[in-house]
Amino acid sequence: MLNDGTPAMSASDRAEGKPLRALIIEDSEFDAALLVRLLQVGQYRVTWRRVETGADMRQALAEQGWDIIFSDHQMPEFSAPDALQILQETALDLPFIIVSGGIGEATAVALMKAGAHDFLIKGQLGRLIPAVERELREAANRAARREAEISLRESEARYRKLWENSPDAIVMVGADGRIGFANPAVTGVFGYAPSELAGMAFAQLIEAMPAEPDRLSAVPAVPSAEGAEGQAMVQEMKGRHRDGQEVTVEIGFSSLRLEGKTWRVAFIRDLTARRRAESALKEREEEFRVAREVQQRLFPKAAPEIPGYDLAGASFPAVEAGGDYFDYLPMLEGGLGIVVADVSGHGIGPAMIMAETRAFLRIVALNRRFPSEALGAANRVLIEDLADSDRFVTVLMARLDPAARRLAYASAGHPAGLLLDATGAVKQRLTRTGRALGMSPDSAFPDVTGIPLAEGDVLVLMTDGIEEAVDAQGDLFGAERLVEAIRASRHRPAQEILEHLHGAVRRFASGGAASDDITLVVVKVGNAAGADA
Repeated sequence: MLNDGTPAMSASDRAEGKPLRALIIEDSEFDAALLVRLLQVGQYRVTWRRVETGADMRQALAEQGWDIIFSDHQMPEFSAPDALQILQETALDLPFIIVSGGIGEATAVALMKAGAHDFLIKGQLGRLIPAVERELREAANRAARREAEISLRESEARYRKLWENSPDAIVMVGADGRIGFANPAVTGVFGYAPSELAGMAFAQLIEAMPAEPDRLSAVPAVPSAEGAEGQAMVQEMKGRHRDGQEVTVEIGFSSLRLEGKTWRVAFIRDLTARRRAESALKEREEEFRVAREVQQRLFPKAAPEIPGYDLAGASFPAVEAGGDYFDYLPMLEGGLGIVVADVSGHGIGPAMIMAETRAFLRIVALNRRFPSEALGAANRVLIEDLADSDRFVTVLMARLDPAARRLAYASAGHPAGLLLDATGAVKQRLTRTGRALGMSPDSAFPDVTGIPLAEGDVLVLMTDGIEEAVDAQGDLFGAERLVEAIRASRHRPAQEILEHLHGAVRRFASGGAASDDITLVVVKVGNAAGADA
């Protein structure tokens, strides 16, 4: 028990209850502690601070938020009237309760008129908890009213700003079909200033076209004076600009009762540019469709059948027509050229460059033994065509010598190919040996030759759409995942390896943004007996 008979509070009791932040203006530590204990008995979890000067009070108000203030009436260096004045200077709306050893009724009334919310007599604090609960509740109500008033003012400002700054034209039409008000956006749609539209017939903006005499009759009727609601609707119509040009608009109608008068409000959105863009997009989609159809015809219909080898290739464009390319090219002395290429960018332009690259490589490969020779010849031609553009072509061209079971290659700035052995270990990385085609007339593309092939080897050539595929978190598929995917499927036929790799990339990038074309060629080496046969 405390000296005043108040039950002592345990630590666990004080940890429970409603939180209360109390600033206590009191020169007696004992009286302040007693007040806090009584609040705790009243099921408040109190955070408190005692001050006894004006400077300390100002500092406490500046450093922390408070829920309530208790103040003694008269102290050696401070008083309740002084504290009230400081509180009012801050514009904080906090309950202010005076707790004093004894003040006269006239003094108490004067303090209440000055802004105090209640007063209590020390030693007679039976009303403490009800007074605190009442004042906290009233403070919350005042805060809610202030918030509502602020919200109302903000709402009015928002509506006014919406009217003035709306990108859509807003026109208010009276029962006689004439315009009463219009917002500034009408100028952008119809070419008239808002003041010029006042009194104009709405039909002069939305004209009934000769072929559509019922267009205006479709506009909903104005509600009756009794307030029956008009039919709400949104429709696309033809309007007339001030300069005589036809504009396509979408109009939504609603009703508004304002100052005893019913208005039909038209919300008008200019669709002219959108409809033109949609028309252009349809034309572009048709161009893409034709380009994709041509492009697909340029890809090999099937992989060549070579005893002792299993080949598969495919391209998956990110858009209707991509810049990726793969091919199988006959070369001198029985060699087979395997090409994977990537033109920078997407769309019709890259697809056309891809077709040009394909055609030229097919011609030059017939009379070349080494990939470097074919790439050098192609580069000299592409330099002329790409000189004034930002386009370039990366190419990895490998030469397969089936009988000798050897591989050679040259790479013009292309992502590395991978050769894995039967155990799944990386046997060779087919890294770049020169710059991309179309960048410099002096570029050279040295061959890497004499790479031995053995049964179970898997060669994978690809474009950067695989390693650079991105998942929903922004992570790259990367080289390590690619190697693991090849390793996991290396015992399957070439076509199944290709499908497994593509599926792994698609699953990884599910939810991510499609960023690039994906092109793959897989060569699986069989047994030597099959090659000899």
